[in-house]
Amino acid sequence: MVDGRTETFVVGSKSFTAVAINTAAKAGQWIKTKLGDINHVGTKHSAQDLVTEVDKGSEKLIRNLIMTHFPNHSILGEEGVEPGPEASAKALQEMSDEEYLWIVDPIDGTTNFVHGFPFFSVSIALAHKGEVIVGVVYEPSRDELFVAEKGKGAYMHGKKTEVSEEETLLTSLIATGFPADRDGALPINLKGVQALSPKVRNIRVAGSAALHLAYVAAGRLSGFWEIGLNAWDIAAGALLITESGGRVTDTEGKPYHLGVRNVMATNGRIHEEFKNELAAAEATGAIKR
Repeated sequence: MVDGRTETFVVGSKSFTAVAINTAAKAGQWIKTKLGDINHVGTKHSAQDLVTEVDKGSEKLIRNLIMTHFPNHSILGEEGVEPGPEASAKALQEMSDEEYLWIVDPIDGTTNFVHGFPFFSVSIALAHKGEVIVGVVYEPSRDELFVAEKGKGAYMHGKKTEVSEEETLLTSLIATGFPADRDGALPINLKGVQALSPKVRNIRVAGSAALHLAYVAAGRLSGFWEIGLNAWDIAAGALLITESGGRVTDTEGKPYHLGVRNVMATNGRIHEEFKNELAAAEATGAIKR
């Protein structure tokens, strides 16, 4: 048992979930000690796509801990992939046949971390033959740990999480992001913001997709969407939401899989209305045929 949860996915005596929890917590606590102590900030795909030595250090820590327990598993981590959407898609494709694949974002919300804005997270998911079976999002600033196991529900510190009950967009608090891809994804996302702003209670843009998804799972947000994300931004949060009773698809309403980059996640109740508004605004990011 961990925080009142029954562990399901076990190899020998080692629980996948326990390792994910332990790893995310250790990485998160280490990251927290580095707040305000950053020696170098670099950029990746754009001037807004930041990376620090703390991102790299966190990923190394996570890799080492996972490989200690499961040396035959594979790991797809953000800092081990070249910047840009093409490289991300290629890296995922190359690992798509792995039996066990850990999908890691060592700091989701690096810009927030750099500026000392306390909304960033560690996201760790485990996929078995392409299906996510464990998802953990840890937010060190508030010491909040969100955990899901496929078929076993989702929890935050032992308490079961459930999605919100809003039935309409008008009563919904939703979230999105401002993508680092300033030429491609950002203009599409802004069209969605412009279209949805008058039709929802309000929109939040706090800068960590993984944590926004965890908030949908916990009922703090009614929905979330963003164009141009990567597997490591979404995988853990998607399982948190589905195990909390919500729904995750791409922005056109097609089923979620690890290759989805344009994501829409809701409490389920507002999903169709949300999808229709994005489509009407031509803000789904879908390639026109």
